[in-house]
Amino acid sequence: MIKEFSIDIPQSTLDDLAAKLASTRFPAALPGDDWTTGVPVSWLSSLAEYWRTSYDWRAAEKELNAYPQFTTEIDGQRIHFIHVRSAEPDALPLLLTHGWPGSIVEFLDLIGPLTDPVAFGGQAADAFDVVIPALPGFGFSGPTSDDNWTSLRIGRAWASLMSELGYERYGVQGGDLGGSVSPEVGRVDPSRVVGVHTNGGTNLPPLQISDEELQTLTPLEQDKMARIAQFMNDEFGYISIQSTRPQTLAYGLVDSPVAQLAWIMDKFKAWTWPADSLPEAIISKDRLLTNVMMYWLTGTGGTAAYVGYAQPRSWAPRPSSGVPTAVLATAHDVAIRRYCEASNNITRWTDLDHGGHFAALEVPDVLVADVREFFRDLR
Repeated sequence: MIKEFSIDIPQSTLDDLAAKLASTRFPAALPGDDWTTGVPVSWLSSLAEYWRTSYDWRAAEKELNAYPQFTTEIDGQRIHFIHVRSAEPDALPLLLTHGWPGSIVEFLDLIGPLTDPVAFGGQAADAFDVVIPALPGFGFSGPTSDDNWTSLRIGRAWASLMSELGYERYGVQGGDLGGSVSPEVGRVDPSRVVGVHTNGGTNLPPLQISDEELQTLTPLEQDKMARIAQFMNDEFGYISIQSTRPQTLAYGLVDSPVAQLAWIMDKFKAWTWPADSLPEAIISKDRLLTNVMMYWLTGTGGTAAYVGYAQPRSWAPRPSSGVPTAVLATAHDVAIRRYCEASNNITRWTDLDHGGHFAALEVPDVLVADVREFFRDLR
């Protein structure tokens, strides 16, 4: 049963957060205090102080509550979602799925342009109803009630959600974990899903390929393979921890706001574009912190880590749904068309020379334009 929902965090919870931030015991800075060994103490302590003294959760709460929110139970799991219907009578329903370490906050700047395109320089014919669920174990969809929340199971849950909302035809869009969940929605509900749009690709390329195969790739694709190798060498540790010891990690994430902040900001620094910029130069401090608050206020750092990377480690191609699928590949991400085509009906592919992993936050105008163009002929 769908129930209306509104965020109302007790003041005592916010007071406790402020007290924890004020009493944080920061580690000694490692030599250089730069990003090569993790989040620098000098940078994080400054952001934590901004969080304590300047960030306004009540303003963020008001912004979130300006949109209709609901909860329902699917497959034994509480699911929280935003649902905004367009005033345009022929709007196409569009389900947006975030990833880790993101949240529904990623899509706030897309709601207006998607539901009311005329007000944002678009055409009424491009209007969408938007449905933005929080992944199981994330934010107000947490904690998880049981295990095995794979992309396929989440895809089934999303199809059930769209049925519960009464939609007979709809599109799906997502990035990161949402980029693997969205094609699964198409696989489990191909008769109703009119199109699948992802930023960052539908799946990663193989971790290793032969020299002969490498030579058949374009220079851009070869660069992406090189960056995958670099990622596996320099950054894979967080996946190892989250997929094998999420409970151990959770103690720090749910007890220390600075630990949760550092864990998330490490990825926002690594995955925003350009890589040599600080996260707040690309995404505002307030938006970054509101995203962190989705984890902190709900105590879901551990369950989100568990769902995000406790996925099957199979790289075998998935069966194609046949549903038309688009990929918007930003400059940061490493999607390669031939490997996505093995499991998906790729009908549109766009490589960008800019933009990072968090497309909805970094290049929202580009993402909206690509979504509009892709679905224009699928309505």
